Amino acid sequence: MEAGLFTANNVWMMICAGLVFFMHLGFSFLEIGLTRQKNTVNILFKNVFIICVGLLLYYIGGFNLMYPGFEDGDTGFLKFAGFGIGAPENGMTSAYADGGYTWWTDFLFQGMFAATAATIVSGAVAERVKLGGFMLFTLVYVGLVYPIVGSWQWGGGFLSSLSYGEAEGFYDFAGSTLVHSVGGWGALIAIFLLGGRIGKFGEDGSTNAIPGHNLPLATAGVLILWLGWFGFNGGSVLSADPALTSLVLVTTSLAAAAGGVSAFITSTLLYKNYDLTMFLNGILGGLVGITAGADQMSPNEAVIIGLIAGVIIVFGVALIDRLKLDDPVGAVTVHLICGIWGTLAVGLFGSKAGFDQFLVQLAGIGAAAAFCSSTAFIILFAIKKTAGLRVSREEELDGLDIHEHGMDAYADFRMNQH
Repeated sequence: MEAGLFTANNVWMMICAGLVFFMHLGFSFLEIGLTRQKNTVNILFKNVFIICVGLLLYYIGGFNLMYPGFEDGDTGFLKFAGFGIGAPENGMTSAYADGGYTWWTDFLFQGMFAATAATIVSGAVAERVKLGGFMLFTLVYVGLVYPIVGSWQWGGGFLSSLSYGEAEGFYDFAGSTLVHSVGGWGALIAIFLLGGRIGKFGEDGSTNAIPGHNLPLATAGVLILWLGWFGFNGGSVLSADPALTSLVLVTTSLAAAAGGVSAFITSTLLYKNYDLTMFLNGILGGLVGITAGADQMSPNEAVIIGLIAGVIIVFGVALIDRLKLDDPVGAVTVHLICGIWGTLAVGLFGSKAGFDQFLVQLAGIGAAAAFCSSTAFIILFAIKKTAGLRVSREEELDGLDIHEHGMDAYADFRMNQH
């Protein structure tokens, strides 16, 4: 491969790594915007902790757990290539990864994905989880659970070779299941064990809205996430291939736009008001939905996937409330339910569509569901019975910022009101 092409591929991958990193600011803004002012510092602390610790865990062992080098005859379920990230021979040349990028770029790009799973959980458990308990969960979930599931597909494990009829392997281009549903299953188990926030569910069976304190920040967060998704999906091409990269960015954008419009129309018809939060989550639902097959879909199919994801958002949020599960930011609906939809969509639309592929996609979803939900339950239940998972009633009512951090996100607001 000529040096110029190798350099261009590598630079594109590094830009995409930066875009995925930037998504953590989007997650932070979205999460604080949709929750109450008194918990802002706590949420920001969790999000900064996740990216810092996530990268270190991926460096210590996560990268080699996710890409262990399965050999012929391996079960493809679990293997570990050792601690650290020492570059192999030719790791800095075009001989590595078909000239798409270097070993260090590979680590950095994949490491940015790793922390996202815990960020998804952070939004779902906001405003009532103990910081220490959440940090313990993050260490195990990001350090072990995420890379093991990732190895099943992206690391060449059993899902990548799971065949049935004409289908040759489970397919998840950029992580509708391997990233978003992994985080979504953890979030679902966490909110089940935590219970709802004080005042969310009435004794008469009613469900009460607890409005977020800053919708401008939430909106900025979603637009930042959309921008970051160009790196999330675009980088998953694993090169700067002009035709494929441009297709992926187009399908990603169209699905996001269709998801937003679909969610706002559906929610307006149902609830008779123009709900900005539904619009925003519809955009995210479209993005999650297209992530599994962004490189396989035509623009028309991307729009259909986004439109269906937007409808799923509205009914999914209502379903979560009806089940008396408190998800302040809609993380379970966006990342888990739309992640499942996006993964199944690979068997319904695009160049891989077919009943055999649909069944293989379903099997992959089932494998991730069984492993992630069971491990999340074990981790969280153990924390709940030992260190504790939920803050006290007094701490929740006063806000986590003052009790766990001794500070206020907007300490001088009143002083500056002229």
